[in-house]
Amino acid sequence: MSGAFLGELLGTMTLVFLGNSVVAGAVLKDTKSSGGGWMVITTGWAVAVFMGICVAQAVGSPAAQINPAVTIAFAVLGGDWSNVVPFIAAQLIGGFLGAVLMWVYYLPHFGKTEDPGLKLAVFCTGPAIRDYRYNAVCEVMGTIVLVGGVAAIVSPGFSGQEGFSAGVVPFLVAFLVWGIGLSLGGTTGYAINPARDLPPRLAHAVLPIPGKGSSDWSYAVIPVLAPVVGGLVLAMAMIQA
Repeated sequence: MSGAFLGELLGTMTLVFLGNSVVAGAVLKDTKSSGGGWMVITTGWAVAVFMGICVAQAVGSPAAQINPAVTIAFAVLGGDWSNVVPFIAAQLIGGFLGAVLMWVYYLPHFGKTEDPGLKLAVFCTGPAIRDYRYNAVCEVMGTIVLVGGVAAIVSPGFSGQEGFSAGVVPFLVAFLVWGIGLSLGGTTGYAINPARDLPPRLAHAVLPIPGKGSSDWSYAVIPVLAPVVGGLVLAMAMIQA
């Protein structure tokens, strides 16, 4: 198993474990952080992104993309598709494992929580207003901001010819994701990453969660395909610019 594959797997696992766990702490019953609210959730997800990138880089993936939409977009920009399949496979596996770890960690609180919708929200995103075309547009736009922001952060025009020292880029990307969550997350929960939504949704479907409801597969295509479309739109626009 290559270092890059393992880095993407463990980085995405860390991302989802910490990110989904902050949601679990905020919405599941009888946790110390129950009722933490949107500020807590978006801040926790920002830290999850930071740590996910740090883990991915430390283990052996300097790119630390931990997001299929980012992987595809940068493949288009760079013209190198050799890492797309292994990176996405690693990201999806990591996303599933991260969701399982979260479930194990908060296991007693799932039993205490009656609302099946809250149990699902811990694993994956859902829209505030269910309108698939509108929801898709929101995810496309959010991912454009994400990929465009990451591209700007790592560009020589911003970071200089020498680039940033180690640790700066993960921090800036985490800060970007925090801003996306605060500004754009209120409509769909800002999936902006298929590996953050699809594998945890699958985990919700297969894990023995007491009193769980539907995994809402009718919506699942939005947080999977719309981020990919958003990344591709931004990448093609950058190529044409």
